[in-house]
Amino acid sequence: MNALDSTSTRPYLIRALYDWCTDNGFTPYVAVSVDDSVQVPREYVKNNEIVLNISFDATSSLKLGNDFIEFKARFAGSAREIMVPISHVIAIYARENGQGMAFPMVAPSAAGPVSSAESGSDAGLAAPAAAPSSAPAPHSAADGPDAKIMQLVPESTPDAGDGGPETPPEPPKPPRARPSLKRVK
Repeated sequence: MNALDSTSTRPYLIRALYDWCTDNGFTPYVAVSVDDSVQVPREYVKNNEIVLNISFDATSSLKLGNDFIEFKARFAGSAREIMVPISHVIAIYARENGQGMAFPMVAPSAAGPVSSAESGSDAGLAAPAAAPSSAPAPHSAADGPDAKIMQLVPESTPDAGDGGPETPPEPPKPPRARPSLKRVK
């Protein structure tokens, strides 16, 4: 089996970073590139991107599958079904510190949604995308022609001559909705 025949590593990395976030008490956020194949509330989409909180507290029936991320969530008090193709996930990161991973975006095709031949592998991917405006900017890309993983936040403080930001920008705040109480039995 060669590299082109193997399945994509993206869903495995997303699940691993989700587990890392929850194990460390962080809130996992995913940045998603939105098109017709993505089922999200369109009123929250900006620049064809949306950032979703996929924590246990914010979702119900969360399924991090190999092809889709599916869950139910409340937006402004109304329950919505969310379905995101794995190939449209731009990044997954912890809200509290910005650490996570960015992924290359899928090249837009004239035929519309990603074909079934492309959905199982990383074939047809373009150069790594810039991090979404809501996620911290990538510090550096991994070296090598096969490198597709980016570090969003440096593990150490950048030097003054490094030119990097001193602190990562704050993640986006969700739209303010009317406060509500949750009954716990």
